[in-house]
Amino acid sequence: MAYRKLPTEYDVSNWIAGGHLALPPLSFRLRTVRPQCSDRRYWDYEVEAEWDTLSATFAVACRNLSTPKAFDEVLRRCRDTDLPNGVLPLVILPYLRPSQLAELEANGVSGVDWCGNGVVIAGGKFRVFRSGAPNQFTTESAIKNIYRRNTSMVARLFLIVPGVASVSELLAEVNRRNRLAAVTGKPMMTMGTVSKALKQLEGDLIIERGDRIQLLQAEKLFDQLAKNYVAPEARPVKLKVECRFDLLPELISSKVGGEVPIVATGLSSVSRYAVMQREEVLSLYCTDAGRVKSLLGGRETDRFPNVELIETAEQSLYFDARGESGFQWASPVQTWLELTQGDKRDLDTAAQVRDFIVHSVGGDRWSK
Repeated sequence: MAYRKLPTEYDVSNWIAGGHLALPPLSFRLRTVRPQCSDRRYWDYEVEAEWDTLSATFAVACRNLSTPKAFDEVLRRCRDTDLPNGVLPLVILPYLRPSQLAELEANGVSGVDWCGNGVVIAGGKFRVFRSGAPNQFTTESAIKNIYRRNTSMVARLFLIVPGVASVSELLAEVNRRNRLAAVTGKPMMTMGTVSKALKQLEGDLIIERGDRIQLLQAEKLFDQLAKNYVAPEARPVKLKVECRFDLLPELISSKVGGEVPIVATGLSSVSRYAVMQREEVLSLYCTDAGRVKSLLGGRETDRFPNVELIETAEQSLYFDARGESGFQWASPVQTWLELTQGDKRDLDTAAQVRDFIVHSVGGDRWSK
């Protein structure tokens, strides 16, 4: 599919004036620009929709973004702003999702996009609903998914520190908790990456910006992180290390030390944040499985291993690791994410870890 750039105000004006705004069997005709409504700031055009001999007049509010925030703002204004008798509200966005079309219809507000989707409601005259056309527009952000892999550290931070004073403070906090970059010298997160991530978080109505950058919808952030989480693909190296299981963290700390960055996986860190019995295998993320194996003197085997090495340099897996007696355990957020990918028993435990996260940062202050 060939993707287009988001339309400018000039593009929208020419599109409507050229008769290209349509939702068969409806056609639209531009009547005026900046109609004389009670608050003309919210309305860009006035159009007439026609179906055979039937017609209806609409005041149009256009936006050149399709983010949840843009949609929420324009829908709220259409609901709350008075229009002259006989004039109905119509929103135009680059793309309208099926759920957004349903929300428009439920509120009695019409809307069309540039991709062929729309809902147009004109009292007892006509009602047209069309969906299923794909999104044909790129976004301004070069980041494909801010809720996945390394960029997710920005989103994850809001489940640790639900508010910061500035973008600079947020950047410093992310980099301070980025243990892998600090230990290995890998590039820290940049201001540009943080700014783009924040822009999408704000557009998705997960954070809000005012005197502080504040978490707005914790539930939605949890959902986005879980839905987009991808586990590392490396094949585990399974070892038998001659050591009592409860003493393995101490042994690993003493033998590996700071030579190779290591952190327990979330599933091996569950006991720090919830009550759950797991098999006696300590799983570790590390950047060099061969070196860790050599330092531990373990024997590689699939029969009753007690240590499992997963080689990965994904920074988010090490992010906000919690040290205890020289050993690094996965963060509560990483632990919760791994549990959300499991069976019913894991999901039940994930709920416990989620409660731990909420209570750790005073979750009673979060908006629902």
